[in-house]
Amino acid sequence: MSAEPAPASAAPEPAPGPNPPTGGGEAVEHRALVLTGFGGYDKVKVQARRGADPRPGEVSVSVRACGLNFADLMARQGLYDRLPPPPVCPGMECAGTVRALGDGVRDRQVGDKVMVLARSGLWQEVVNVPASQTFPMPEGMSFEEAAALLVNYITAYMILFDFGNLRPNQSVLIHMAAGGVGTAAIQLCKTVENVTIFGTASASKHDTLKESGVAHPIDYRTMDYAEEVRKISPKGVDIVLDPLGGSDTSKAFNLLKPMGKLITYGVANLLTGQKKNLMAMAKTWWNQFSITALQLLHQNKAVCGYHLGYMDEEVELLRSVVAKLVNLYSQGKIKPKIDSVWPFDQVAEAMKQMQEKKNVGKVILVPEAPKEESKKAEN
Repeated sequence: MSAEPAPASAAPEPAPGPNPPTGGGEAVEHRALVLTGFGGYDKVKVQARRGADPRPGEVSVSVRACGLNFADLMARQGLYDRLPPPPVCPGMECAGTVRALGDGVRDRQVGDKVMVLARSGLWQEVVNVPASQTFPMPEGMSFEEAAALLVNYITAYMILFDFGNLRPNQSVLIHMAAGGVGTAAIQLCKTVENVTIFGTASASKHDTLKESGVAHPIDYRTMDYAEEVRKISPKGVDIVLDPLGGSDTSKAFNLLKPMGKLITYGVANLLTGQKKNLMAMAKTWWNQFSITALQLLHQNKAVCGYHLGYMDEEVELLRSVVAKLVNLYSQGKIKPKIDSVWPFDQVAEAMKQMQEKKNVGKVILVPEAPKEESKKAEN
């Protein structure tokens, strides 16, 4: 996701063991989640891996928490093109403690608490990653929060500010507003004065959305969200965040005011069940939005596409965004919302929680079972 992950982090090859190696210590087994083939929840299994020392430029991290993302659900079904073929260890973000340094690493120390961003390979107890893919955790941040920050908040920040150019007194439509990116986007919108937020989510989540700053929650299951937006704002909105794809991208474009911006960053409409649905795929691609430059010119609107998975080479750009996010966290302006925490052994239940859209905030995986009080009961 940031700099190209080393093979040790990009596939379920041996990764380091739990005890810090001292100059080539004995490899120790650790546990990893492995996608054994494409399909349902049962395709991700806990397996034992044997470790290795970090290579030059790498650090070895003892992982304390991992983030679950929509792309991981798509990867399980074979719908995510940035994942190597199975068997492979998924996971694009995690947080933990540096346990060993490879040759040439000067800006990290053993014991440092870090967040990690990679294309894949992070759902393990221990990972080797290039030091450039690690970011120091801010003071006071928990490992669960750190595992919830990078993917969702980088995505939301770059969509809203780099592409969306969000400014005071504007309006934003956020789909899947109770999810990871949605929650991050709401918090980031609140850092700008007088932004009106429309958010789609099932009715049971509306009170939570209102408390977090959504002026107009809309139940996409029982009403046409485009009509609801028009009732309140006849001209439409300034920015639409589109993780849905298909016909919803067309609806989003039509909801834009003049000079409005649509940022599409996912195709969640492809996910309709545990396994790949060819009908859903055909329908989504058939309805996929297409527009010419001339049409854009006539309508005075912008369409942007965002995919963090293709930002591998943009190390400095990502580092600058993370620095801004850490600053906002330290000021108390953003705080990752954790929906639930699941041990590796319950990865199927964790994926189900997210795929069935039961979550409000981030779903987190941890190597060991969390204490009962930190595990939210399923709603």
